[in-house]
Amino acid sequence: MSVNPQTLTELLARRVAAGGVAIIDRDKPVTAAALDEESRRVAQGLHDLGVREGDRVALWLPNVPAWFTCFFACARLGAITVAVNTRFRSSEIADIVGRSGAKMLVYWPGYRDIDFDGILRDTGVAALKELQSIVAYSESGQGDDRPPRHDILSQPVIAYRDLAQRAPYAHDHARPDLGCLIFTTSGTTRLPKFVLHHQASIASHAAEAARGFGYGDADACTLLTVPMCGTFGMSNALSPLAGARPLVMIPTFDAKQAARAINRYKVTHFPASGDIVAQLRDISTEPVPFPTVRMVLGVRAGQARPADARGLRMVGIYGSSEMQAVLSRQPLDASPEQREIGGGKLITAATQVRARDTETGKILPHGEHGELEFKGPSCMMGYYGNPEATAAAFTEDGFFRSGDLGYTVAEGEYVFLSRMGDVLRLAGFLVNPLEIEAVLDAHATVASSQVVGIDGPRGPMPVAFVVPKNGAGIDASALIAHCKKQIAGYKVPQHVLPIDAFPFTPSANGNKIQKAKLREMAAAALRRA
Repeated sequence: MSVNPQTLTELLARRVAAGGVAIIDRDKPVTAAALDEESRRVAQGLHDLGVREGDRVALWLPNVPAWFTCFFACARLGAITVAVNTRFRSSEIADIVGRSGAKMLVYWPGYRDIDFDGILRDTGVAALKELQSIVAYSESGQGDDRPPRHDILSQPVIAYRDLAQRAPYAHDHARPDLGCLIFTTSGTTRLPKFVLHHQASIASHAAEAARGFGYGDADACTLLTVPMCGTFGMSNALSPLAGARPLVMIPTFDAKQAARAINRYKVTHFPASGDIVAQLRDISTEPVPFPTVRMVLGVRAGQARPADARGLRMVGIYGSSEMQAVLSRQPLDASPEQREIGGGKLITAATQVRARDTETGKILPHGEHGELEFKGPSCMMGYYGNPEATAAAFTEDGFFRSGDLGYTVAEGEYVFLSRMGDVLRLAGFLVNPLEIEAVLDAHATVASSQVVGIDGPRGPMPVAFVVPKNGAGIDASALIAHCKKQIAGYKVPQHVLPIDAFPFTPSANGNKIQKAKLREMAAAALRRA
């Protein structure tokens, strides 16, 4: 047996061999053996419904154990899970389920009183023509333990509990090279791409992350706070399984439920996106409300020091749907300023990172800024159904072009700065907009800012969007003068525009600000002026 599991069924088998509780779902313990048995039963049910190797099964579920059982069932059959965010609505469902050619959809009709049936009907029959059946999940005592409806898009609807009562599937068709999971990228102006991973990349990365982040430590316990439909959630869900330690789950993040779970189950790790840390930090008046927590994965500028004061030690990480989340980390004992930096040291020597000058094609020495490129076992197979995009995403020697600006520090160690598309080329220099935003955010009247570049009469120029603090007015001239005192002239925004809130795209890995939309808004505002 290899050091790292090479299939998902091998990962699950190792967890079963380790024994004990694998998942705690809203205070209900689920043993590894029970998880494995239910996944085999569901596999038999999916097989009876015609699911075979290479077929796509869309999971439109929140964080519940059924996500795991369906996922491992698909892997056992050699099928591909399509991860669908529960926030998605009719047009997004039509696109993702339709373009992926999903043969089956699994969803929870009664989840949070959302009209998922209505959303499905709004997609239209034509968009979901490949669907052959729909599986409805339900829970006793949750108000939705009822027979499934049979009139959605004229497709048969099967109860999940019916699948889970079949005899366990006796075979295993899993292979390392088989596609097993599709993530959707969070596109803003174009349709999202489908990032396809094979079983070896998902299973081995979970094992590497378990070692690299301590998910497998003897006392480790992880709370899942972000959705499994994104790579950040998936990595933090599978890694505790690979480390043979408990995973605490709640369907959707709720600060009160999360706080209670952290203290009850002595949680040591949890991922953080958005304002999760702020909510947990402020939920209790205790100086250190969560004494067992030793690592919070993910941090934004300005978060680490106030979180440290409450005992929540945050570490900067890096990842992408294509390379998977938690690919690298900053040292836990580093200063708050260093721990807020994205990137860090890769968790495995099997992965390589380098930076390239996109204009000359030259591989850059340590310290010089360029596009980060990665090569390693956690990398995707490619973009499903899009060979042109796949070919464009890789170099001739097999490195993935990340589209991220950064620089290497040493072998296997690097710094992530920003998306290449967000980088500004001003006066011939590459400028990270975060540098300008930090100066603006330090002004007393500014709550937050975003800087984009647009074409001006003399070439590219920076334009700032500013959210005022506490209803304060925005004095554009004063803010420009403030910047002139602190940064080089070519970096100073030539225009400052007030905005109530930034446009964003919902994502399983955290909401992403639509820089392209801001560029359009800036250009339109200047045309009007």
